[in-house]
Amino acid sequence: MNLEILTPERKLYNGEVYGVQLPGVDGLFEVLEKHAPMVSALKAGRLKVLKDKNGSESAAYLIQGGFVEVFHNKVTVLVEGAVPADTAR
Repeated sequence: MNLEILTPERKLYNGEVYGVQLPGVDGLFEVLEKHAPMVSALKAGRLKVLKDKNGSESAAYLIQGGFVEVFHNKVTVLVEGAVPADTAR
C-alpha cells in the first residue's frame, strides 16, 4: 500500500509500505494492506512506518495532532508537524 505523510510545510514521506502504526485519539492502531476505508483523528505521538512484513525495516516519526485517511489501499496522514523520531529532542 502507499503511504503519504504530509505537513503544512512539506511532504515528509511517500512510498510503498507494509503497514503503519498510528496514535489515534482513542489509542494506538495499525493499518495494513487492503484496510477498510476510514478517516480518524490523530493525537500527538509516535507514528511507525512498517516497510516490510517481518518488521526488520521501519521508520518512526514524532507527530503533532492531525488526521489519517485510508482509501483504496492508500494511507494519507495529514499532521500539523512531524520530525523523524531519531532526530527529536
